Amino acid sequence: MPETRTTRCLIIGSGPAGYTAAVYAARALLEPVLIQGIQPGGQLTITTEVENWPGIIETQGPDLMLQMEAHAGAVGTEVIADHVIKLDLSRRPFVAECDSGAVWHADAVIMATGAQARWLGLPSEEKYKGFGVSACATCDGFFFRGREVIVVGGGNTAVEEAIYLTNLATKVTLVHRRDALRADKILQQRLFNNPKVEIIWDHQVDEILGSDADGVTGIRLRHSKTGETREVAASGVFIAIGHTPASELVVDQLETHMGGYVVTRGFSTATSIPGVFAAGDVTDHVYRQAVTSAGMGCMAALEAEKFLAVEADAVAQAAE
Repeated sequence: MPETRTTRCLIIGSGPAGYTAAVYAARALLEPVLIQGIQPGGQLTITTEVENWPGIIETQGPDLMLQMEAHAGAVGTEVIADHVIKLDLSRRPFVAECDSGAVWHADAVIMATGAQARWLGLPSEEKYKGFGVSACATCDGFFFRGREVIVVGGGNTAVEEAIYLTNLATKVTLVHRRDALRADKILQQRLFNNPKVEIIWDHQVDEILGSDADGVTGIRLRHSKTGETREVAASGVFIAIGHTPASELVVDQLETHMGGYVVTRGFSTATSIPGVFAAGDVTDHVYRQAVTSAGMGCMAALEAEKFLAVEADAVAQAAE
């Protein structure tokens, strides 16, 4: 028989939002349980240098996440290496079923499952992730200051990334598979007016070029209509074709928008179901930074603590 256990606060996900929520929930004596998921540590585990985490001048992404995990455990969080495959929010307590067969009953749930950048799916792209290929200009653009970079995409994300990178790189080449951008007109105007930007229309990435010694050295492009190929030199390639929130567990249960991001109330992490909170990239389609995710994790834990306290008071009063 599958093991069934109970917890006052179940945290699903182990990025900055999840681990921060765990620290605050543990300090509130909620004895939280955190289920790490299939990628413990989240997207930071595929990032090399991290230089924008307050108080730490430079660290490695995986190291930072190991420190956050250790912190969560040290204050009383039970961290479990498992993956939630089904979550029932239609009844109380909430029920989470895990890949291991374990079943958890929870009085409150914090969704911190994050989001995944959409990738091109090329073997060469996978090979150079962290070695010249990135999906976050604000995270990794600093490492390409004074060099030439390429941004792939045509929506708001791609244009915003390209504009941001012009502050660091000597040249930014935007590659789009169509002959017109999908980005907001005001963003397009800013892009077109920037002298550091070159746009290559009607081309798709055929392969990321590079070497083990140098990392990325450029890309090979294929014309969308003629099939003709060309190569463009660059030190970095930023894939900006969007993000997919990891909301599969709740997409048919919680209110979502913009392709699956969980909706929360203004300046809150409360979702459309009382007792369920969302923090980090699963709800944030704007900032997508580790530090903002951590902040939302803190908010979610504090709100979960308040929710459980109010509920406990109501039960006590009903019993009098």
